Amino acid sequence: MTSHAWLLLGIFLAVLLLTAKPLGIYIANAMEGRLRIGRPFENLVCRLCGIRADEESNWLRYALALLLFNALGVVAVYGLQRLQAVLPLNPQQMAAVAPDSAFNTAVSFVTNTNWQGYGGESTMGYLVQMLGLGVQNFLSAATGIAVVFALIRGIARHSATTVGNAWVDLTRATAYVLLPLSVLMALFLAGQGVIQNFSPYRDVTTVETTHYDAPRLDASGQPLKDSKGNALTDPAETRVQTLPMGPVASQEAIKMLGTNGGGFFNANSAHPYENPTPLTDFVQMLAIFLTPAALCISFGRVVGDSRQGWAVLAAMTLMFVLAAWAAMSFEQQGNPQLAALGVDQAASALQAGGNMEGKEARFGIADSALFATVTTAASCGAVNAMHDSFTPLGGLVPLVNMQLGEVVFGGVGTGLYGMLVFAILAVFIAGLMIGRTPEYLGKKIEAYEMKMSSIAILVTPLLVLLGTALAVMAEAGRAGIANPGAHGFSEILYALTSAANNNGSAFAGLSANTPFYNVLLAVAMWFGRFGVIVPVLAMAGSLAAKKRIPTGAGTMPTHGPLFVTLLIGTVLLVGLLNYVPALALGPVVEHLMLWLGA
Repeated sequence: MTSHAWLLLGIFLAVLLLTAKPLGIYIANAMEGRLRIGRPFENLVCRLCGIRADEESNWLRYALALLLFNALGVVAVYGLQRLQAVLPLNPQQMAAVAPDSAFNTAVSFVTNTNWQGYGGESTMGYLVQMLGLGVQNFLSAATGIAVVFALIRGIARHSATTVGNAWVDLTRATAYVLLPLSVLMALFLAGQGVIQNFSPYRDVTTVETTHYDAPRLDASGQPLKDSKGNALTDPAETRVQTLPMGPVASQEAIKMLGTNGGGFFNANSAHPYENPTPLTDFVQMLAIFLTPAALCISFGRVVGDSRQGWAVLAAMTLMFVLAAWAAMSFEQQGNPQLAALGVDQAASALQAGGNMEGKEARFGIADSALFATVTTAASCGAVNAMHDSFTPLGGLVPLVNMQLGEVVFGGVGTGLYGMLVFAILAVFIAGLMIGRTPEYLGKKIEAYEMKMSSIAILVTPLLVLLGTALAVMAEAGRAGIANPGAHGFSEILYALTSAANNNGSAFAGLSANTPFYNVLLAVAMWFGRFGVIVPVLAMAGSLAAKKRIPTGAGTMPTHGPLFVTLLIGTVLLVGLLNYVPALALGPVVEHLMLWLGA
């Protein structure tokens, strides 16, 4: 790593840890109803919606409420896309979105995945972007916060039958946490040059003629290929450029703060209208991690032992630093095949500079590799560089971040409840090693908790590996591969990993906007989200009903370096081993081919 990379990483972590504590305390107070200033608004919303704010529910009613709420969100977003052609605030007269793409997008934004198989500026009108996608950016993030607080209450309470009120938790997470932060973030971004308007797109004449290769498309709009699988193109040129407009700053703010990731533009955070300067790039990375880090502090406050929150945050931070170091180091190595081009001096210079392919000159290698690490560690999916152009091992890092279960900070709420599942598994393993009943924060971990933990941990690997196998075997799945061989396999593996772990980023070399992939990925996104949430809530209900056990001489401390090490080891061994054979077929093989000159 270069000195710039180390300095960037150090400043990023310092600012993150300094801001996480006060925000974590604020979130704990907001979610536990200790903010007097918001009580009149909260009571008004509850009265209008017919909600009894003082009535809590057991875990099953809590889960059913969230499932119903999010299912209605899918219907709403799907309907908006299908009716787009007749809706207002559509100055470019965007047509209705195709049924399979609309279904995929609706599930994607409701599950906080924000996978996009379409180009935002060429597909979605302003009303759909705001009322459909923007609203779900808030509500999907609020769902994650609600679930993690239900689990925290389950750990903190004893001999209780309830874990909270889902409707109240959703209201508080949206109104007290996400909305105020998003307003501040949007004002900052707009001040830095991120656009925010309702103007029609503008056509401008460029100074120079742009020459490019236009892909040949078939009747369904898919790229045509030759007998070797290479895309067919025709030379083209233009002197006219269309500049897209729209309400970008407001959506960009919640896109990052809610770890959503869906871009207003197809280029996402590599687009200058979404991410114009290195300063906005740094703040966007900070915004992605801010709430997940703060929730660790909230966890410690609610359970009455701040050390517990810091221990979880320490485990997350150590794994993140390792991943960031790896990504930046691999990308700084560059491409060894450049020396084979015959221009030794130029090739040596390019090799020494690292791998700039697919990266914005505004950000460079270190900032792009750090952004890729942050966005895939945090279940965000926003990108400021083309992950498809990373070196094989550089691309392996974001892939592994997602395959760990998105617990290295993870999404808003999802990262913490995923890490707490691993913490429960870690104390169970430790209990087996020392021959006593495992405990976590005064609660016995028994068969029921282990069954629910196992389901929560195994759901996503099953979806990823079975989905990848299906896509590789099916003709419709192989048809979307633009890069045959190990890299093409990596593209499919990345797509299913991203969908099932609710990340949303992509290698972007896979033509995934087809009925096959739209349906397959939508199924992976839905079950990857709620196949984990339901067992987590079941575990919350079980833990809440248990009596608290006094700390004894044989109680294993869960706040020191030993437990942090055990937790990291559990995440790496249990979370990653499922994927080792698949990784060997993709990024590892590609790395060996690259460096051995195959």
